[in-house]
Amino acid sequence: MTDTPSPHQTFAVAPVVDYEPAPRNIRQCQPVSPWTLRQRTDAPRRHPSRHPAATEPNAMPAPMRQAATFADAALRRILEVIDRRRPAHQLRPLLAAHLVEALLAGNPAEPAHTAAAVLRRVRLQPVGRNNALSAAEVFGTYRRGHRIHAIAGRVEHTIAGRQPRWQVVALHIG
Repeated sequence: MTDTPSPHQTFAVAPVVDYEPAPRNIRQCQPVSPWTLRQRTDAPRRHPSRHPAATEPNAMPAPMRQAATFADAALRRILEVIDRRRPAHQLRPLLAAHLVEALLAGNPAEPAHTAAAVLRRVRLQPVGRNNALSAAEVFGTYRRGHRIHAIAGRVEHTIAGRQPRWQVVALHIG
């Protein structure tokens, strides 16, 4: 038996098309001044009872609407910190301490990507049998250049000091 391929077993090598997007510069964030953080906005706040979803019979319960709003804002901030468009200290109230440390440890001084991440879609699903309204799984997609990536996590309703709030306790960025 010989190791030379027969004419039916020959292979051809063809060049692969370069599908990576062209690099772009994204603006690096500057630290926020303490004065800016203390400013109050006079923007009108929407009342939950005036929201159209609150009147629908199959509407999501109020705690899950709050969790969905929190998750959307938290995931946007996480992506902005990864892109260096927002200072990292702004994640501390949103994420569990071990997640903040892991995210900062895995985030080098210079970002490896050149296109900004844009959150596209976020979905939320309550978890737990005893109290299904105190935790939720969050999953969604974000776009970086022409590519779509996945992001997922878990948010839980916790008590910090005397104030109840939502907090990201698990995170996976794809």
